[in-house]
Amino acid sequence: MVALYKIEVAGKSLPSLTNLDKGRYGVIVFENLDKYLHMDKWNRELLDKYCREYSVGVIGFVSPSEETLVAAQLRGFPLFVHTNLRLRDASLNPVSPVLRLTRAGETAWGALPGDDWAVFQHNHSTYEPIEWAQRNSQDYPSDSGGQVHLPLTTVLQDHGQLDGIKRILFGSNLHFWLHRLLFLDALSYLSHGQLSLSLERMVLVDIDDIFVGEKGTRLRPDDVRALIATQKIIASMVPGFRFNLGFSGKYHHHGTHEENLGDDFLLQNVHEFTWFSHMWKHQQPHLYDNITLLMSEMQLNHAFAEDHNIPTDSGYSISPHHSGVYPAHEILYEAWQKIWNIKVTSTEEYPHLRPARLRRGFIHRNIMVLPRQTCGLFTHTMYIDRYPGGRDKLDESIQGGELFQTIVYNPINIFMTHMSNYGSDRLALYTFQSVIKFLQCWTNLKLASAPPIQLAEMYFRLHPDEVDPVWGNPCDDPRHRKIWSKSKNCDSLPKFLVIGPQKTGTTALYTFLSMHSSIASNVPSPDSFEEIQFFNGKNYYRGLDWYMDFFPMDTNMSSIRYMFEKSATYFDGEMVPKRAHALLPHAKIVTILISPAKRAYSWYQHQRAHSDAIANNYSFYQVITAADTAPKALRDLRNRCLNPGKYAQYLERWLSYYTAQQLHIIDGEQLRLNPVDVMNDLQRFLKIQPAFDYSNHLRYDVKKGFYCQIVNEKRNKCLGKSKGRQYPPMDERSAKLLQRFATIIISNTNDKYGSICMQKHFAVRTTHFISLDVSLSSLSLSSSLQALMSTCGINR
Repeated sequence: MVALYKIEVAGKSLPSLTNLDKGRYGVIVFENLDKYLHMDKWNRELLDKYCREYSVGVIGFVSPSEETLVAAQLRGFPLFVHTNLRLRDASLNPVSPVLRLTRAGETAWGALPGDDWAVFQHNHSTYEPIEWAQRNSQDYPSDSGGQVHLPLTTVLQDHGQLDGIKRILFGSNLHFWLHRLLFLDALSYLSHGQLSLSLERMVLVDIDDIFVGEKGTRLRPDDVRALIATQKIIASMVPGFRFNLGFSGKYHHHGTHEENLGDDFLLQNVHEFTWFSHMWKHQQPHLYDNITLLMSEMQLNHAFAEDHNIPTDSGYSISPHHSGVYPAHEILYEAWQKIWNIKVTSTEEYPHLRPARLRRGFIHRNIMVLPRQTCGLFTHTMYIDRYPGGRDKLDESIQGGELFQTIVYNPINIFMTHMSNYGSDRLALYTFQSVIKFLQCWTNLKLASAPPIQLAEMYFRLHPDEVDPVWGNPCDDPRHRKIWSKSKNCDSLPKFLVIGPQKTGTTALYTFLSMHSSIASNVPSPDSFEEIQFFNGKNYYRGLDWYMDFFPMDTNMSSIRYMFEKSATYFDGEMVPKRAHALLPHAKIVTILISPAKRAYSWYQHQRAHSDAIANNYSFYQVITAADTAPKALRDLRNRCLNPGKYAQYLERWLSYYTAQQLHIIDGEQLRLNPVDVMNDLQRFLKIQPAFDYSNHLRYDVKKGFYCQIVNEKRNKCLGKSKGRQYPPMDERSAKLLQRFATIIISNTNDKYGSICMQKHFAVRTTHFISLDVSLSSLSLSSSLQALMSTCGINR
């Protein structure tokens, strides 16, 4: 899909229309046609020139107005408009070249929504109607001679014969369902197919709880016969269609005598349908903390399936109430794979139930999770007279409304229904048969169905960007809290993150923070010690449960009020700010900055001290001057050495998710030289209560050359042997190179990055530091940070 940019011109200069001699926009859309017609001469000429040179079309909507126009000429066009009309009975021009997704079917009988319609009157061959409507007969009754009024043009195509610009004009907004289809076709036509939806649509209908239901609400043999008969009708319109039945075996034969016969008749016709496992007793998996118990319940349902010849190889399952799918309950995924070999599931809850148009998919533990849609039918929806809004409301959803639009906009649709929707008034059978017929009447969509695994593979081919999950905070959504294990608590999640970068003093800061009785960090990781490194690597795919295991809540931690995590590689991780904000949107972010050149040199020496083979084979100068044609291992070392020092680039990324008031920047040199004042500032920023008096707990250690924790009058507790290690001075050639490199980077990126608070008037010296400073620069790091904090208000 090509991105669609929405532009609104309100008397100001146009945005940049081109980029490197290429047009940026495929279609120009004006929600208010008046803004297009009354643009100032300079902007209009510029826009018209762009549209002609790049063959870009214009879409415009006549907006409602208190003033009623009668045969008013549109400015600059041989075209007239009548406004504030009430219309009825819309129909389409079957020979219009614009129609692609939309099919010129029957007339959409009845009053059209609203009383502010505009219609177009034209007398030039450049114009061709796309949609017509009739005057509302109540407002304009036929005269005594029985005269029939001519149809009025409500959507008009301009072929561009007058000025070389193609346009499509709408006489009303998108409240009318047919206009939503025509808008999609207008985008496709005017963009020469670049902004087009595929005409392929896949439909799967799940029937959850096929044996679950109170007596009197379950399926009888006649209902099963109707289910099979309607399935055949739908399959004639949707190739491959079969209802997908989800079963909880515990509730088989729990109805009346006739309903139990219905259960038996379903199982006699087991091969008419596809099947998937629910849970044995319809339990919610998030209520299980023991995987053995969860697997034993699943095994009961598996045994029931084998006893009744229900297929067990679909690779698909649905969790009751979507429990454990998202937020992910890890033992559910593990049990699914062990008992059922599940490869696909679906949920309404990712990332949230509403808005439905924003539901997405993801893959976790090799299980593909698809977005699931609703059709307006729920467990209690059994009788038409009890349907919210009645029959008219259901038909509205079918005939151009929510259900119809859901299929139009989603290439792959998995609908959730319930057993009770297929008994009683059999609303589900009516709903799906009707909406499919309506789609065939008004669209050229090609409907089909396929098994869930095939649908999932298709979905992630269409949406490869959704493969990686983004874990949100379950406590921010009341629905998610209800389907999240009670043994988990959001209070244990970190309230602030120390994000690095590496070799700036993060370990010292971690140690100083841990001295406070009200502050605690995660339990150590067996792989990376005090760092979890969750948001920036493979650990993220282990899931939220794995992360929260590092923050246990127990009685020994009752005094802890401020949890934090320190992972120094977070600072420059590409996906880290987005992932961190999704889970911890209210967290504070703490970073430490020192001279980028000094940081790079320290990191290089650290690698050598830890026996990095590449670092030991090359001098620092060879590393920082490595060309793009150098061996990959050397190029990687160069990038890991230099890239984290491009502070502006990474701070800008963090500030696109977190506010400036959530970010605290520590001067790394001041942390080394005067940690007491730095820690006091940090406590004020974090609003730590009660404050900790570091002056009584930190002391300068002459042998180490830095501050350490006081144990007693004669003894200090300092960081390990590797901390504070003295390295040989940086060679002069490297220092000069980095200083020149900094100057180039600053001049090239100053306009791009500006300052981290995006103020062009920001002090030049501060901007230079944030872009890339060097240790030999005369710039004072501390003063730059003070200016930065003062200007951006970061520490307030």
